[in-house]
Amino acid sequence: MASEDITKLAESLAKTKVGGGQLSFKGQSLKLNTAEDAEEVIKQIEEFDGLEALRLEGNTVGVEAAKVIAKALEKKSELKRCHWSDMFTGRLRSEIPPALISLGDALITAGAQLVELDLSDNAFGPDGVRGFEALLKSPACYTLQELRLNNCGMGIGGGKILATALKECHRKSSAQGKPLALKIFVAGRNRLENDGATALAEAFGIIGTLEEVHMPQNGINHPGITALAQAFAINPLLKVINLNDNTFTEKGAVAMAETLKALRQIEVINFGDCLVRSKGAVAIADAVKEGLHKLKELNLSFCEIKRDAALTVAEAIEDKTELEKLDLNGNCLGEEGCEQLQEILEGFNMAADSTPVPSPPVDVATFLAFPSPEKLLRLGPKCSVLIAQQTDTSDVEKVVTALLRISSVFKDEAPVKTAVHETTDALMRKAFTSATFNSDAFITSLLIHMGLLKSEEKIKAVPSLYGILMTLNHMVQQDYFPKSLAPVLSAFVTKCFELKETCWVSSHCLSEL
Repeated sequence: MASEDITKLAESLAKTKVGGGQLSFKGQSLKLNTAEDAEEVIKQIEEFDGLEALRLEGNTVGVEAAKVIAKALEKKSELKRCHWSDMFTGRLRSEIPPALISLGDALITAGAQLVELDLSDNAFGPDGVRGFEALLKSPACYTLQELRLNNCGMGIGGGKILATALKECHRKSSAQGKPLALKIFVAGRNRLENDGATALAEAFGIIGTLEEVHMPQNGINHPGITALAQAFAINPLLKVINLNDNTFTEKGAVAMAETLKALRQIEVINFGDCLVRSKGAVAIADAVKEGLHKLKELNLSFCEIKRDAALTVAEAIEDKTELEKLDLNGNCLGEEGCEQLQEILEGFNMAADSTPVPSPPVDVATFLAFPSPEKLLRLGPKCSVLIAQQTDTSDVEKVVTALLRISSVFKDEAPVKTAVHETTDALMRKAFTSATFNSDAFITSLLIHMGLLKSEEKIKAVPSLYGILMTLNHMVQQDYFPKSLAPVLSAFVTKCFELKETCWVSSHCLSEL
């Protein structure tokens, strides 16, 4: 490790937050490859008395570095919380399991009793689950209350391995008189599908102590949803169920509605973008009407619910005094239906700012024809998918037009910025990965529309370059963006003085490529 690298590392570590039993290296972008790289981290760990929480997220830890960090953890018996999300950036998938095995073995050796384990945003796949399988089955996890595995790419195989490990943990801990009492389970964006969800449902039914379950975007259809519903019925303490962006259909929705009737502690139901349809919505409305007096949030957005069913849902919340949010956005209400919905809610004396009422629906064509930040947000969480699906990526001009319209609404405000980035990513990932898409023609057309390249045809340049530059600044950092195009963009942007004056940040970032 070069001396200047060591200096940078020392400076980063000087910013480490220590307090309340927590040692944090969060977000310091430390590149820990070798034992030497990890020396300062190890020193901090060894010198920290009463270490209860270790934050390593936002760094990258290699196999060798993990081994020496693990050695330091072997004496930390008081460790309870491992915040280890996003700590393998840039690593080969084959590096992650041995690193996790080393760290897990250290916790077992130390006799730690974990309360929280967060390994989210580590793309380790099914093999990665093998890396902490032994840890989950060990006494170190008999006390586990929170398990967070969001966006790990576990797949069906990983879901099955995880389910088996949880069942084994419960069996062993029960034999010692203190059964595993898991409260929070998070596993969104893992491609679990029906088989993975069904395996986990079996584990949930055995555990029986869950309070929150977050499993959005997993490609689960009604068989998996039905299995989860049956498991949830055996977890009477459930407060939060988030299954956003899975596919219930009527069958899954009816099964889940039956379970909701048996639950008394539910506060948040997020079935947005789950295709419950009208029949499913009515079944859920019946469950809400019969009980769920602690309900604070009900999300049934983008579920293909028609007007009468949506109004039935609204009527069902009449006596829900704790309700803060009802989301029916993106359904088939029409303007008249929205007005009727408003009247029902006003009849309950519910404040308009505490129970958002959906605006009239906006479609992709309307947004692209007359783009605005509000319209993009009103397309809802599915906006990125909708625009990508409805744009012919075999036509370069249509892709350029869509990109310019999307970027034109860019604002440096979190909701709008996120929506623009996500929509751009979906569109351009689809385009660049298409065998029929001409990347060179795309960049040429884009430069012409930006006014940076002359054309024989009379093409009016966009009135403002701010949005497209900020969007390009994001695009060029994504894995789908062809690196061969970066020099072309850099050449045109860096020699344009006006761009550097009006949008220096973006032009500077592009010129750095």
